[in-house]
Amino acid sequence: MTAAEIQDNRRVVDLLRRGDEACFDALFRRYYKPLCAYASRFVAVDRAEELVQDTLMWVWESRDKLLPEMPLKSLLFTIVKNKSLNSVARDTIRSKIIRRLAEQYEAQLADRLAAALRKMPPEFQETFRMHRLEGMTHKEIASALGVSPQTVNYRIGQTVRTLREELKEYWPLLVL
Repeated sequence: MTAAEIQDNRRVVDLLRRGDEACFDALFRRYYKPLCAYASRFVAVDRAEELVQDTLMWVWESRDKLLPEMPLKSLLFTIVKNKSLNSVARDTIRSKIIRRLAEQYEAQLADRLAAALRKMPPEFQETFRMHRLEGMTHKEIASALGVSPQTVNYRIGQTVRTLREELKEYWPLLVL
């Protein structure tokens, strides 16, 4: 299907309603990049691509409901805009909820984390602190402490397992 033919809305809708995959492919190729560029004004590029793919798949799955009078280009851009704005709203609400939960439990969590770490041997505490708080690599920690990288890996693994058990009721917050 040529670029000029893809502009003939009635013909495109008619072909789509008949299940013409070549027509859908041409529609997809024509509008995918412009729709992604448009959606990326509202959301991250990877999210924009997902929303555009969802929109185009909706067109294919709902092709029997398309109306020849409804311009496909306008429909596509409207759907992508609405999906993008809804995505932003959901992300904003999710962020607010996570922030409120974190604020509500921050003091409790810090106390429980400190108490759980105090149960660990001092060398485990130090290894964990160097890795998680100072961002050092296993190799750097091993060199600083004069132990093997495997020892560092073991200490961190054991500390994480212990913390996961000690903080199991807070673990979903920690993951978020």
